[in-house]
Amino acid sequence: MDALDRLAEPGLDLLRRVDTLLAAGAPDGHRVWPLLRRMQVLPGDAVQGFLDLHPAPLAGAGNAVRRLVRGYDDVSAALTDPVLWSGPAASAYGQARVALLHHLDEGPESLVGRLESTAGYADALADWVEGSRLALARALADVLRSAEAVAVVAATSVALGASGSRGPAGPGGAEAAEIAARVLAVLCVAYDGAETLLRQWAPSLAESRWRAPVSDRPRYDTPTRVGW
Repeated sequence: MDALDRLAEPGLDLLRRVDTLLAAGAPDGHRVWPLLRRMQVLPGDAVQGFLDLHPAPLAGAGNAVRRLVRGYDDVSAALTDPVLWSGPAASAYGQARVALLHHLDEGPESLVGRLESTAGYADALADWVEGSRLALARALADVLRSAEAVAVVAATSVALGASGSRGPAGPGGAEAAEIAARVLAVLCVAYDGAETLLRQWAPSLAESRWRAPVSDRPRYDTPTRVGW
C-alpha cells in the first residue's frame, strides 16, 4: 500500500463532493475548463480510474519477458555448434543458419533486441506509474487540508433552502472548481508522460522482420561430405 492507497478513501469522498458541485457548472473563465475539456472526465472518476494502476504488475511483466531471453540464448548456442560436413547442402544450411542467428540475436531489431526493449518499456511504465501515483497523492494531500475542501464539504453536507443555488456561483462552486483544477492538472501531466514514453519507445517495439539469407544458386555437381 502506497501513499495514494492511504489517501484514496478520504480523497474520493472529497472528489465526489467536488463532482456533485461541478455538475452544476464552474465559474466562467476558470482554469478548470480547459482541463475538463481535455480529460473529458470529472476529477472523482479520473482518480478512481488511476487507482487501478500499480507499478508491480508492470515490473513483473518486464522480468518475465527477460526470462524468455534464456530460451533464445539456448537456440543460438545450438546454431553455433560446428557441423562436420561440406558441399552445397552445407553451404545452403550455413547461409540459413547465419540469417537465423541474426534474426534471433543480433542488434536491437532482432528478436532478443525486441524482447529487451519490451522489458525496458515495461520498466519505464512501472516507473511512470510509481511517480504519477506519488504526485497524485501529494495533490490529494494538499487539497484535503485546504480551505477549499472545508467549503466543499460544508456546501455538500447541508440541505440548501429554497433560495439556495447549486450553480457555479453557489456555495462551494468556486472552491470545487479550484480543487478539480489542482487534481486534473496533475493527471494531465501524468498522461502527457505516458504519451511521451510511448513515442520514445515505439521505434524499439516495432515488429522484428525476417531478413532472408542471400543464397547462391544451388549446385548439384559437387558431393556432400559428412564427418570429414
